[in-house]
Amino acid sequence: MKGAFQTSREIFENPIWTDIPKFRIFFYIYGNAVFAKEGTTVAGMHLKRGQFLRSYRNLREDLAYIENRSVKKYSLAVIKRKIDSLVKENRLKTEESELGTLFTVVNYEIYQGLDNYKKENLEQRWNAGGTELEQGWNNNKNVKNDKNVKKEEEVSPFKLFEENICMLNPLNRDSLIDWCEDLGDDLVIAAIKLGAKYNARSYKYVEDIFKEWVQHNIKTVEEARIYVKEKNKRTSNIVDFSSKKKANGVDWGGFDISD
Repeated sequence: MKGAFQTSREIFENPIWTDIPKFRIFFYIYGNAVFAKEGTTVAGMHLKRGQFLRSYRNLREDLAYIENRSVKKYSLAVIKRKIDSLVKENRLKTEESELGTLFTVVNYEIYQGLDNYKKENLEQRWNAGGTELEQGWNNNKNVKNDKNVKKEEEVSPFKLFEENICMLNPLNRDSLIDWCEDLGDDLVIAAIKLGAKYNARSYKYVEDIFKEWVQHNIKTVEEARIYVKEKNKRTSNIVDFSSKKKANGVDWGGFDISD
């Protein structure tokens, strides 16, 4: 496919910029969506402007990348989870068909209208749609750069980690991607918030939480909450993940599980 598409530089201020798999998936679909106003026909199926037809397995191949001289691919579970997140954020809509999944880029017309990128009316036009995506891209500029755990509606594990723990080097970033695949974003985010509560300043500290939860077969945030609460009771209301840091109770950025 040849041609071009446009987007706002405000994307660099959005949490999706730090979530590499989600960013690549969204922009691959967005960049390959039908541009022609009259749409097009693929294998007898009419696609409207802003739509893209592709199977999840083909997306997996499309998104393959080279690292350390070897080809790596996202798992189907990761792709599905990221797309579900994009749908929840109202960035995409999906519809299953015999030929694959039909992806519709929400607000494609707004993104492709040159007038919408004029400085004086960019925010006004994007906010007019009222979607979570439009509000999120603009509201993100108001997030304060403090050390408290962020309570954003859409949280990137990578952004959350670097704002509250420490900067990720390439090796740790790859490791965090693997943990997101294994545990899921919600559980990873919960562990990062827990580490931030105890003033963790290293990747190893948070990774120890991941490992402990895997060891105890914890698969959901609710299970993690119960586990930490019970551990509090067993250790006289003290949670100790590293033997060097201890604290009473746990604040999970919005719900308290202390005794």
